Amino acid sequence: MNYKLELENLFKKWSNQKPVTFTQITGSGSNRKYFRIISADKTAIGVFNENKKENKAFIYLTKHFSKNKLNVPEIYSSRLSKGIYLLEDLGDTTLYSFLITKRKKREFPLEVIPFYKKAVEELAKFQIKARVNLDFSICYPRPAFDKQSIMWDLNYFKYYFAKAFDINFDEQLLEDDFKTLTKFLLSADSNYFMYRDFNSRNIMIKDSELYFIDYQGGRKGALQYDIASLLFDSKADIPENLQKELLEHYLNYISKLIKINYKEFLKYYDGFVLIRLLQMLGAYGYRGLFEGKSHFIQSIPYAIKSLEQILKKFKTQIKIPELFSILEQLIKLDELKLFKVNKSNHNKLTVRINSFSYRGKIPVDPTGNGGGYVFDCRAIPNPGKIEKFKNLNGKNKEVKELLDNMPEAKMFLNNTIKIVSQSIENYIAKGWTDLMINFGCTGGQHRSVYFAEKLAEYLSSKYDVTIEVTHTQLNKNKFIA
Repeated sequence: MNYKLELENLFKKWSNQKPVTFTQITGSGSNRKYFRIISADKTAIGVFNENKKENKAFIYLTKHFSKNKLNVPEIYSSRLSKGIYLLEDLGDTTLYSFLITKRKKREFPLEVIPFYKKAVEELAKFQIKARVNLDFSICYPRPAFDKQSIMWDLNYFKYYFAKAFDINFDEQLLEDDFKTLTKFLLSADSNYFMYRDFNSRNIMIKDSELYFIDYQGGRKGALQYDIASLLFDSKADIPENLQKELLEHYLNYISKLIKINYKEFLKYYDGFVLIRLLQMLGAYGYRGLFEGKSHFIQSIPYAIKSLEQILKKFKTQIKIPELFSILEQLIKLDELKLFKVNKSNHNKLTVRINSFSYRGKIPVDPTGNGGGYVFDCRAIPNPGKIEKFKNLNGKNKEVKELLDNMPEAKMFLNNTIKIVSQSIENYIAKGWTDLMINFGCTGGQHRSVYFAEKLAEYLSSKYDVTIEVTHTQLNKNKFIA
C-alpha cells in the first residue's frame, strides 16, 4: 500500500484542497510515521501506523479526552482500515524544546516553571477525571499496568541495557527480585488512568496553552508512575529541589479532586520512579545502542544520574539485592563514567563560524553534515578600499568602530542573527550537534571577519553552545582588498 498517496487522498477529501507540501516529521521512539501536510490555507498532521489495535486505542482515547475537555489534538479524519488518520497540527514547540531554548548553562529557567505546574495539574485531570466511564478494555497493549506490563519493562531493561553492558548477575536471584518489586508496585492503589509516557516531549505549547499527545499506550494504573515520568524526564534534567516543589504542587492539586493519603502515596513513589527509570534505560539501550538513535544514547547519563539519586532513598525500603547490585555496577561502570564526564558536551551544539574570501573556496563542513549558511558580505561597503584600513582586519578596533556605525552593517548583522537563532534553537531542541556558518567577502579580511566575530560574540552570550571561529584568509596571512 502507498500510505503517502492514501494520506494525500484523505487530506484532499477532508480539506477539499490539494497539498502544497508533504513533509515527514522525524519520530523518536515508535514505528509510527508522521507527516505535516499543508495546502493553500489548511494544515494537518498525517499519521500512518500498521498497528490496528494501537490506532483504535488512540482514536478512542482522543475522543474520550476531548469529551472531558482535555487539550488533545482534534481528529480531522481517519481511515483505520488503511492505518491512516489526520490530526490537528499543534506546531513544533514542545515543553522540552521550550525549556532548552530558555535554559542558560545548567540553570532551570524560572519562566518555564509555570508551564510545568500547569502540566502536573492537567496530568491529574487525565488520571482522575478522565478515568470515569473510560473503557480500559480498549487500551493497548494491556488494559492495566499489571504484572505482565511490569515484567515486560523489567526484562526490557535486563536484555537491552544490563546485558548490553555485560553486567554480572544471577538470573534466578534477579528473577526473584523482579517478582518482589512487581508485588510491591501492584499493592499501590491503581484505579486511575495511567498516561504511560507523560514527558516534556509529549506536551506541546501552542498559543501559550498546553496540549498533550502520545497517550496511545495509556491504561489503568497508579498515580505515581506518570508524575515520576515527568519529574525524572532524563534530558529535562529537573533539579531535585524543583522535583520536590512540583511533586508537592501535584499532590495539593490532586487533593482538590479526590481524598488522598500523602503518606501512602509517598510509600510507593520511589518504587515507581525506579520502574520508570528501568523502562527508560531499556528504551535507551534498544533505541540507542541497538538502533543507533543519538537522542536515546545522549539520554543515558541523565538517567544514570537519576538512578543514583533514587537508589539512596529506595534501598532502605525494599529487599531486592540482586537488582540493586546490577544498578550499582552500572553506576560505577567505566563506559558510563565516560558518558558522565562528557555529558556536558555530548549533546552540546557546536557552531563553526568561518570567514573566507570569495577569491578562494567556500569552507567545507568537516563533520559531513552539510547544510548551514553562507552569508555574502560584499553588499556592505568595503573598509579595505580606505587606505588607512588596508592592512587592518575586522578584529581591529578601528575597523570594528567603522562597521559598528554603518547602518547597512547593522541591518545585515541583525538579519543574520534572526536567521541563525531560529536554526540554533531548533538544532538544540532536536539534539543536533553541528551547525556551520560562513561569512564571505572579497578579501576575507574586513567584513567577513567582523561579522563572524560579532555573531560569535552574540551566540556565546545567549546560548549554551560551543563556538569555533576560523578566519581562513587571516590564517593564510594574505589579504585581497
